[in-house]
Amino acid sequence: MATILPFKKPGKKTPRKGLCQHDFHKWEVCKAKQFDVKQGKLVTVYRCTRCGKQKVKAH
Repeated sequence: MATILPFKKPGKKTPRKGLCQHDFHKWEVCKAKQFDVKQGKLVTVYRCTRCGKQKVKAH
């Protein structure tokens, strides 16, 4: 008689990030870096509180 192997349920490919998975980020202003040396402009750095993604807006 053959041995029976238990099958494992396949795991998810990417970790679930809640609403950030569908680009509904919760942005807050990160005040550590306010001036961009390369552009020579004031910038606002936004960081998502849920997943840590950053976006930069130059003024």
